[in-house]
Amino acid sequence: MSQEKISLPESNSIPSQSESGRRTRVLLAEDDRALRRFLEVVLERAGYRVIPAADGLEAMKLALSTPIDVVVTDAMMPNLSGHELCRFLRNSQTLSHLPIILLSALERKDTNHDAEQADVFLAKPVSGESLIECIEELLARKSD
Repeated sequence: MSQEKISLPESNSIPSQSESGRRTRVLLAEDDRALRRFLEVVLERAGYRVIPAADGLEAMKLALSTPIDVVVTDAMMPNLSGHELCRFLRNSQTLSHLPIILLSALERKDTNHDAEQADVFLAKPVSGESLIECIEELLARKSD
């Protein structure tokens, strides 16, 4: 993974707190340990509370047991893929409202099926700044 210099927006411009005043919780599902840690640091520096998961199955269990506000998931992971995790979340009465960002190293195939599962698709390698902007936009839409 190439090291990139990340320029983060001013901390007061990031909606890293929910309406109740608590930090926004991001479920981060990524099987690549180095990339997961990199994104975790970027998101924490931006003021988000990160709940990391090493694969889709762990992410599913965390989503069921931990309050979360947004999901960032890799598309291809062992045990349960990001696509399967999206499908699970969308079919859950209590979790279907969550904004989902799907990360993939593969080129996106624009199908209605994929579009229904995730709110946003980001191609890897994803910059920290792009991910933060995407989360901000999804949370702003959710609060409208």
